[in-house]
Amino acid sequence: QVQLVESGGGLVQAGASLRLSCVGSGRTFGRPAMGWFRQAPGKDREFVAGIDWSGRNTYYADSVKGRFTTSRDNTKNTVYLQINNLKPEDTAVYFCAASTSGYSGSMRDQYDYWGQGTQVTVSS
Repeated sequence: QVQLVESGGGLVQAGASLRLSCVGSGRTFGRPAMGWFRQAPGKDREFVAGIDWSGRNTYYADSVKGRFTTSRDNTKNTVYLQINNLKPEDTAVYFCAASTSGYSGSMRDQYDYWGQGTQVTVSS
């Protein structure tokens, strides 16, 4: 089994930055491709960023390009999501997900494991 634990969320003012972390563990964790998603109240869970197993290839939703950056440190089994210039519309629960197939795009059903999420709240 694989476990994913996100952290780094919080309540911040608009314009601030946050770095979310997602630590993976489990006997079979390996080096999966990873994705970040978010879900605002009353809305569907949406893709924001993906990263391949090596960290060399990253993908972003158009709505977050230029403000969100994902990276990973495979020595620590950790993936990061740096969010700059936070806006009230970024308020959501942020989830990381692991794909054992190597997929790191926007399709939720291609991910095998999910974390429990971390809340990001941005005040105006």
